[in-house]
Amino acid sequence: MVSEAGSAKRPVRTSVWLEGKPAGRGRRHDRADSGTDHPGGLDRDRITAVTVALLDAEGPAKFSMRRLAAELGVTAMSLYWYVDTKDDLLELALDSVFGEVRVPDLADEDADWRDQLRELAASYRAVLVGHHWVSPLVGRFLNIGPRSMEFSAAVQGVLGRTGLARQDQMGGLSAVFQFVYGFGTIEGHFVQRCADAGLTQDAYFRQAMGAVERQPGYEGAFENAGEIMAARGGDTVEEMRQRDFVFALELLIAGIEAMRDRARDRDADPPRPDRG
Repeated sequence: MVSEAGSAKRPVRTSVWLEGKPAGRGRRHDRADSGTDHPGGLDRDRITAVTVALLDAEGPAKFSMRRLAAELGVTAMSLYWYVDTKDDLLELALDSVFGEVRVPDLADEDADWRDQLRELAASYRAVLVGHHWVSPLVGRFLNIGPRSMEFSAAVQGVLGRTGLARQDQMGGLSAVFQFVYGFGTIEGHFVQRCADAGLTQDAYFRQAMGAVERQPGYEGAFENAGEIMAARGGDTVEEMRQRDFVFALELLIAGIEAMRDRARDRDADPPRPDRG
């Protein structure tokens, strides 16, 4: 158990985006924030971009300040002009890729909230699949960078247009975007596993399914697999997965509409008091 005295010596990490967060080496970003580059020609944008590229290529397990410095052709110490810790870099990279999410124009009063929700969901999924390291990091940080906050505001704005009661909007948000998070996480890890194996998704799937079916005791478990796969539609794993995603998202949109209408009907026809 950590004593109060011990915990006081190790302040809780907040965020790279918050002023006054504990500094790793006492080197705040004075020169970086003032617009003055380090003599090596570095800046935060370049460091963040290379961090994203390394995470895409090698994943967070192999990422280090030393590895990043080698890629940039500088010393590891020079990176501390711009960030205090490796976590700062991960947080900056995470916010950077959230900039790839296509945010709809919420000022367009003629736009259909369903289409805007579909756009946000599909775009968020693309980020999770395109950057397999994002999903494990989302829960580690506060996600309050400018791009993450823009995404969050857009999601809340679209849910606000659905007609759901205010107290139900966060539940609707959770239903849609936790589904997308789970779907995109599994898909992203599968895509990366295929890449690591040097196989296409279809080839990997065929090999994996074949290996499982040949294992003793698994024969009956996959008797209907072929029929199910055929019924899903699509000639490739990607096409089948896309069909699943679209169908599941439409179920959630229909659910939002149903819950909204149910609440409206209930409010329009409140129960009559029992007069005995």
